[in-house]
Amino acid sequence: MRATVLGVLVATALAILLAGCSQDVASLPKPPPQEPTVASVAYFCSMGLLEHGGPKGQAFFAGKSEPVWFASVRDAIAFSMLPGKPQDVVAIYVNDMAKARNWDRPEAGAWVEAHDAWYAIGSDYNAGMGGKEAVPFSDEKAARSFTASRGGTVVRFDEIPEKYILESDDDVAEVSAGQALTSKTAVKQ
Repeated sequence: MRATVLGVLVATALAILLAGCSQDVASLPKPPPQEPTVASVAYFCSMGLLEHGGPKGQAFFAGKSEPVWFASVRDAIAFSMLPGKPQDVVAIYVNDMAKARNWDRPEAGAWVEAHDAWYAIGSDYNAGMGGKEAVPFSDEKAARSFTASRGGTVVRFDEIPEKYILESDDDVAEVSAGQALTSKTAVKQ
């Protein structure tokens, strides 16, 4: 009995501490986005970030001054969806293609907080490594203009179907055709 009570107390204390930690992370100021350099390495593929064209992503963790880099926006979003992802993520930024003049190499300063962006999914635009991309825009009108000419659907970060991000490009074709968008609400064009 005493061991059970002690176990419950320890579990409760641990839950309170973990809840406090996540609240602390949410209240931390977001560092500004950084620009990739020749030394920047993509998290998933461990390749040089600048070896791949197209929009990129970066994530900052509490207590770290350098971001973790992603070779594509789809990779950055996938990182945020994975079970067991780090709980100390302070900010995720993605290239803002509404500001980018060079889509292969977006200019310095062309960043938007990932949760604030509008995304074109299911278009004919492919990421730097050839897979389908979730193309981010800070401006809804720019996202809609893009999908009018390149196809796809405009959604917010929390509306991006996990299947579009986490499954193979063959499976993504189903999502692109709108067959799997029923699991999350898509913003209509």
